[in-house]
Amino acid sequence: MAKKREKRAPREGDEVTWSSPGGEAVGRVVRKITERTEAAGRTVDASPEEPQYEVRSAKSGATAVHRPEALRMRRRR
Repeated sequence: MAKKREKRAPREGDEVTWSSPGGEAVGRVVRKITERTEAAGRTVDASPEEPQYEVRSAKSGATAVHRPEALRMRRRR
């Protein structure tokens, strides 16, 4: 039986996907947030133990902030 690979945390510049109201969105990680700060028009309550990631949509150019479990690494084709 094959071992399941451990999921690697996203890094700046990684291409990722996430669910959005309009379907699956694609974009890049702008930065990892590890402290309470303002990002994407809201207050982000992140910490080193519970980081969040600012991402920029490839389609709209808008930024959003997501927890790591909401992001999926985009497979290279």
